[in-house]
Amino acid sequence: MTNELRIEPYRINVPQADLDDLAARLAATRWPNEVTGAGTAYGMPLDVVRRLVDYWHTTYDWRAHEARLNEFPQYVATVDGQHIHFLHVRSAEPGATPLLLLHGWPGSVVEFLRMIGPLTDPRAHGGDPSRAFHVVVASPPGYGFSGPATEPGWDSARIANAFATLMSGLGYERWGVTGGDVGALIGRELGILAPVGLIGVHLLQIFAFPAADPDQAAAELDRLSEADRASMSGTTADFQSKAGYQKIHQTRPQTLGYGLTDSPAGQLAWNAELWTGFGDHADHLDVEEYLTHVSIYWFTRTGVSSARHYYEDAQTGAGYRDEPNTVPTAVAVFPHDFRTVRTFAERANNIVRYTEFDRGGHFAYTTDPDLVVEDLREFFAELGR
Repeated sequence: MTNELRIEPYRINVPQADLDDLAARLAATRWPNEVTGAGTAYGMPLDVVRRLVDYWHTTYDWRAHEARLNEFPQYVATVDGQHIHFLHVRSAEPGATPLLLLHGWPGSVVEFLRMIGPLTDPRAHGGDPSRAFHVVVASPPGYGFSGPATEPGWDSARIANAFATLMSGLGYERWGVTGGDVGALIGRELGILAPVGLIGVHLLQIFAFPAADPDQAAAELDRLSEADRASMSGTTADFQSKAGYQKIHQTRPQTLGYGLTDSPAGQLAWNAELWTGFGDHADHLDVEEYLTHVSIYWFTRTGVSSARHYYEDAQTGAGYRDEPNTVPTAVAVFPHDFRTVRTFAERANNIVRYTEFDRGGHFAYTTDPDLVVEDLREFFAELGR
């Protein structure tokens, strides 16, 4: 790769023809049948998906959410031949710490909108002004307005390298990163890369498992807390039993992509699995916010390219490998999420802060931004900013 960097201003403006096309496709949706009384056992329930599609077609106003996004300064950088879209909001506070924020699948930059104000302007949000951040809210290549990645090899390690180039190109000499889901994989790869200037890695998950060596694994399992054991037999096991999307992404993403790119109802239903807890918590979904996420995937045609990211990581092991991450790392652990087991994670990560919360889940950036913001403030204050 090359480290050439070009940055241009960007403004979201979806063509009206694309909005008209979406409306026509939603109106003409062909619906599958389902097994009577199955609930979520076979996947997303028909009544839930029909309700979301109807709201998307008759009530949701993309232009209002587009305008909200356009209130923030946006740019597109070209790094290693690939576009990277990002929001860049600088704090007025002297000495603010630059912070890269990375979303995962099936999210977008919208995940962080509630956090931008408290991070950049803590004075106006009841916080300590000495704990302010300049924020760079970015989409990985293959996601959202970063657009599709069209060549092979864009695994989490290569994406991490591109983001290191971006932060350096923005003139930041000392900076941190926070990431969740796929963003956590990239954030950990940044810790492995340890580029000059990276002072701290804050993650919502480290996907770590028992050691390959049987004796070492047995010793690790003996040290597990009761909460770790309960999570492994409960939340984690439940996730593994339903995460068919992950296996498809890792093995046959292109085949999946035809349905995601041709059918907005298909894209909505596929992305809704994780947002609704595999359909079990659909009634708690913020419908407007969710439809903004799925609209971004639809308009940018990145359903298939975001899935290909999983394929690339499966080929190289990026994001999950036991290569040492020596950068000071914080882990925020939420009760309704895959639980980072500290005993496993410490094997290859320099964990200096491990915080367990009593509320929140996989999308804590959106659902519990107050907890994440405060954890970020505390972590980077402990590092001496």
